[in-house]
Amino acid sequence: MLRNYIKIAIRNLRKQRGFTFINIFGLAVGLACCLLITLYVIDELRYDRYHEKANRIYRVNSDIKFGGNDMHMAVSPDPMGPTLLKDYSQVENFVRLHGRGTWLVKRAGQLNSLRERDIIFADSTLFDVFTLPLVAGNPKRALVEPNTVVISESAAKRQFGNQNPMGQSLVFDNQLTCRVTGVMRDMPTNSHFRTDYFISMRSDNYEWGRWLSNNHHTYVLLKEGVDYRTFNQNFETIIQKYVGPQVVTFLGIAIKQLRQSGNRISYSLIPMTDIHLRSKQTIELAPNSDIQYVYVFSAVAVFILLIACINFMNLSTARSANRAKEVGVRKVLGSVQRQLIGQFMTESILMSILAMGLALVIVALTVPFFNQISAKQLTIDSLFVPQFLPVLLILPLVVGLLAGSYPAFFLSSFRPISVLKGKVNLGLKSAGLRSGLVVFQFMMSVILIIGTMVVYRQINFIQTTKLGFKRDQVLTINEAYALDKQAQAFKEEILKLPGVVSGSLSSYLPVPSDRSDSPLFPEGQIDQAKAVSSQLWAVDHDYIPTLGMEMAQGRNFSREFGADSSAIILNETAVKIFGFKDPIGQRVARMLDDEGTVFKTYTVIGVVKNFHFESLRQNIGSVAFFMDPSRGAVSFRISSQDIPALVKQVEAKWRQMAPGMPFNYSFLEDSFDSMYRAEQRVGQIVLTFSVLAILIACLGLFGLAAFMAEQRTKEIGVRKVLGASATSIVGLLSKDFLKLVLIAILIATPIAWYGMNQWLEDFAYKIDVPWWVFAVAGVVAVVIAFVTVSFQSIKAALTNPVKSLRAE
Repeated sequence: MLRNYIKIAIRNLRKQRGFTFINIFGLAVGLACCLLITLYVIDELRYDRYHEKANRIYRVNSDIKFGGNDMHMAVSPDPMGPTLLKDYSQVENFVRLHGRGTWLVKRAGQLNSLRERDIIFADSTLFDVFTLPLVAGNPKRALVEPNTVVISESAAKRQFGNQNPMGQSLVFDNQLTCRVTGVMRDMPTNSHFRTDYFISMRSDNYEWGRWLSNNHHTYVLLKEGVDYRTFNQNFETIIQKYVGPQVVTFLGIAIKQLRQSGNRISYSLIPMTDIHLRSKQTIELAPNSDIQYVYVFSAVAVFILLIACINFMNLSTARSANRAKEVGVRKVLGSVQRQLIGQFMTESILMSILAMGLALVIVALTVPFFNQISAKQLTIDSLFVPQFLPVLLILPLVVGLLAGSYPAFFLSSFRPISVLKGKVNLGLKSAGLRSGLVVFQFMMSVILIIGTMVVYRQINFIQTTKLGFKRDQVLTINEAYALDKQAQAFKEEILKLPGVVSGSLSSYLPVPSDRSDSPLFPEGQIDQAKAVSSQLWAVDHDYIPTLGMEMAQGRNFSREFGADSSAIILNETAVKIFGFKDPIGQRVARMLDDEGTVFKTYTVIGVVKNFHFESLRQNIGSVAFFMDPSRGAVSFRISSQDIPALVKQVEAKWRQMAPGMPFNYSFLEDSFDSMYRAEQRVGQIVLTFSVLAILIACLGLFGLAAFMAEQRTKEIGVRKVLGASATSIVGLLSKDFLKLVLIAILIATPIAWYGMNQWLEDFAYKIDVPWWVFAVAGVVAVVIAFVTVSFQSIKAALTNPVKSLRAE
């Protein structure tokens, strides 16, 4: 019986090639979208799960409110790990990571350095906690001694070529020389942090034992069966026993008094497998994603697949009249409804299997493009892993059953006598269900259109909003410390070049980087209630004009005032937190040691207008500028029309003054935009799948329009005989569909409004979703629907009525 079903199904599919192609293509596009999004979701959910002990590894987070700053950080004090291991039997091991950003690295004795990113100091227990296989070296001893380093296979190839790196030395920033004691496999891409260099923690020049400094990413390995939520209760004891005494030394008050004043210190564990998608902390080792995107994309995948299945139903019922007599004949010859259902379901499943094959081809062809817009390294091989292979095999069967169930039961229910007499009326039968399917399709399409518009408007708002500084035409030379004592001379040489307006040497620029807050106190009031937790940036006289910042009060640093070495400029937020009514001339103190015994006092000479120095997801915090020699970055405001030529001139000066050091530059505007690449990628992905969803929905609407036009052929013929114009007939046939689209818009609007406002909550500075966004989305949906339906409507309206009425 099954063989007969398949033979007849193949015959019918060949007979109706156009219908078969449209149906298979629609299903294939829907399945391809679903599989692409599945690849994305699988990759997101697999982050950090390659570690053998992943389900027992947790990171210590710090939540601190102090000096007007509410900080939620992914770092904790350096004694945290050793103390937890010593005091609590539930802790099996720990490891600390100290990220040190980008360094210049070269082989010992070589001149040329390579710019290497994400250098990390790590404890010798690194390989006991994480699964990072070594291809050379002993994991138990690799990072025990100071001045040792474990590198990845990629780094080994970059630095040593085909030579054996073991035992050879690398020089970091011309300061630290480390011996290679291990080579590890490259870390997987789906890790919440990645590096090619782990340097022994004992090589880090750090003042250890500071409970009030949070600079280390601390990971603990809990023993089997330990509930991390219950373990979190132990941090209160840690605070009272270890943090409290340093608070007393530092501020002269107890933890209880600190909390009574509205400040806070707390710690908690987060599962390592939750970090990539669920961590909202700052100072991460690498940017994270968001679980919301997984939910959104998963929903989009399901909806697109449902839309494709709905298309199948509509297109199948659109051809029902052509198969009505076939059903009647089969029933007269003895076929029962069960057999007819089996026949139609076989056709549906066969088309679904063919669609799955085409979908896999589409996925294989489009994965490179999808990787570009999603910043992933996905491969189609991930779909054929043993865990997912059963899903891949069952999916076409499920889709075939889902898509073919309604047409099968619908077509098999025809009465043979009515059908063979030509009296079957299919126009109103199940009209409610078909209308509901169209409403659902366009409801999802409108939601996707609105979502895409809001995402792009928010990104445009970010890129065009007034930041408090001028980010365009600012050329930044990174790793200026490679110039050593020639940094100032380099700046002066570049200023002589045509097209260079001004330049500045500074510790930081107003883009995210590894920074930390320090407390400032009103002079003579070393009181935690009066402290302001602030960013402290070392700048020179030209920093504010080079970046185009504006002064709200007072003046900028000036070479005419020798006392400016003890001057400070606050931003408006800092002034507000201090409570200064007249800030000019006020004196503030900065602590220079951890014991609270050495201070330096500064006089406020100016107030700079607030500027955004971090993502617009966050409110503007406190910032203070002070004069200090710094070689973190050198920036130049340029006005040259030939930027490539100017960059070559700057590079030539660099090569002359820093031989062997890589020349690395960027534009401040690009660095700022990079903060929002995740949102840009989401916008591109949503836009792509929105277009595909609309395309698939239009196929379904096309099918339903064909069905309705086919069922009203004689009505249209009668109307034309009685004098109806083609325009009126097109309006008649289009009116019902446009009503369904309008209903879809009414349902989609509040859903989209709620969803997009939830997404915008992540931004401290965001757009208001205007009414016209919903209006534009509605108009787009109506136009698309009208164009789709008009093709069939015009075709029916122009049909010769003689052909439709000759049988009457």
